[in-house]
Amino acid sequence: MSVTTRWIDIPTDKDGFEGYLALPKAGKGPAVVIIQEIFGVNGHIRSVAEQYAQDGYVAIAPDIFWRTQPRVELVYAGADRDKGIELMQKTDIKQTVADLGATAKLLRSLPEVTGKISAIGYCFGGLLAYLTAAQGTVDAAVAYYGGGIQRNLDEAAKVKVPMQFHYGELDAHIPQSDVGQVKERFIGRDDVEFHIYPNADHGFNCSERASYNQHASALAHGRTLTFLGERL
Repeated sequence: MSVTTRWIDIPTDKDGFEGYLALPKAGKGPAVVIIQEIFGVNGHIRSVAEQYAQDGYVAIAPDIFWRTQPRVELVYAGADRDKGIELMQKTDIKQTVADLGATAKLLRSLPEVTGKISAIGYCFGGLLAYLTAAQGTVDAAVAYYGGGIQRNLDEAAKVKVPMQFHYGELDAHIPQSDVGQVKERFIGRDDVEFHIYPNADHGFNCSERASYNQHASALAHGRTLTFLGERL
């Protein structure tokens, strides 16, 4: 593998936590914060960070459940899924968004980061990417099937940076009516994109989930890279 990886400390006001860092072959570049689903910084999320490092980005996946259970790694079904939901419910969203701000601050201090910083989040992480964009600590954000964005629409007006949304048309967790509500808040914003994938369900980007859709995943990844390349 041409990328190099390691866990690094992310300082906060009181304590610190860790993030999984993947550096591109060149050793430097613009940065992406990869925001996990409810399953922790598991093998899949680490592979996503590595994928973006292969694309030339300095990628970091922060451990957002660190206050409750540091370095948890879960699979996508059964008791692990229940555990992930429990961890999400115990998570203070405002505190987590502040932690993501601390992650972006760390990236800006690293000599390896030579460009702008974007957040890319999946599922629960998609909501967090949107809220991090609203916080103003990143230069762009991408949300894959972000659950709960439609319940946080008051934050939309605070999103001043370019943003991209990806949704599966068959996603029962986020029906198209909810997607429509999010879209409405961004009417007239030519720097905000929405992509809906026919025949794709929730979690379509994750090759370890039963809902994985290779075509939608590849298309979304290409669109994400194009968006970051053009907007940053």
